[in-house]
Amino acid sequence: MANAWKKDKPTKILTSKTLILFSSTFLILLTYLYLTFHASNPNPSFHSKTLIHSPSIQPFDCYNSPQAHPVIASVVEGLKYPFLYSLSDFGTLPEKPHKNIVRILKGKMFRKPDISGTVQDYLEEKKGEGEMGVFVDVGANVGMASFAAAVMGFRVFAFEPVFENLQRICEGVYFNRVKDLVTVFEAAASDRVGNITFHKLVGRLDNSAVSASGAKLAFKSNEEIAIQVRTIPLDEVIPESVPVILLKIDVQGWEYHVLKGATKLLSRKKGEAPFLIYEEDERLLQASNSTSKEIREFLHSVGYHHCTQHGTDAHCTKMD
Repeated sequence: MANAWKKDKPTKILTSKTLILFSSTFLILLTYLYLTFHASNPNPSFHSKTLIHSPSIQPFDCYNSPQAHPVIASVVEGLKYPFLYSLSDFGTLPEKPHKNIVRILKGKMFRKPDISGTVQDYLEEKKGEGEMGVFVDVGANVGMASFAAAVMGFRVFAFEPVFENLQRICEGVYFNRVKDLVTVFEAAASDRVGNITFHKLVGRLDNSAVSASGAKLAFKSNEEIAIQVRTIPLDEVIPESVPVILLKIDVQGWEYHVLKGATKLLSRKKGEAPFLIYEEDERLLQASNSTSKEIREFLHSVGYHHCTQHGTDAHCTKMD
């Protein structure tokens, strides 16, 4: 009878203990939602929808792009801010697979691309000074520089004309959870709006180029396929109101035309003009009918008087 009496006795739901438990749970939920929002959008003022106003081009739609097969991806080794990227070239399987596929089979991470470390080192210094502008990645390939910046919380504009590489960039967007930070453009940056014949090098898509001879300069035995790609000047895409902190250009000899198409961006005053990293390989430049001297003269005309050489890359900034 005693047990029956306890079952029939009404239970008090709103006791002090249950109120405390409910309040604690609610606060934990709010904290989780806040942290989730800020992790996915650490710099909400730089949302892509508020940045793109170009009638000439719209961002590449990763969600409606066919998925590439197979997906071969891994984390990059040796970076303070690790990220994942996916390979577009696999080598000749199974006789000579890509070196990073071999590393996966051995349980190792992907080898760190030099540009990834360079980008993170520079951006970490700027982030420490409170600067959080946009990183523009021209010749993005599979995103090795783009994701190095995005995982640090920086907004990224990535320009890449090769469709297979665009698919891999989209995979990296998913892998690294940076869809609100990385905006991709299916185009070759240049000095005019239009189309151009582009030479895709099978098995070495990172060496594809506007110049056929430039594409095959180091890989003469690889098959080369001519395709038509869209061209767009950076000044057509990047509004003057958008702060660009770093501009990286690696386009197999087409650098001069990319720089000419960014005259307004590069003409910004000291403190607002981007730090510039571009490939300066004389053989590739000559294959595209330009020279390093021509590039340096143009950069001087827009105020870049200080450039230092780092291997085949030049690093340039505006100084007093």
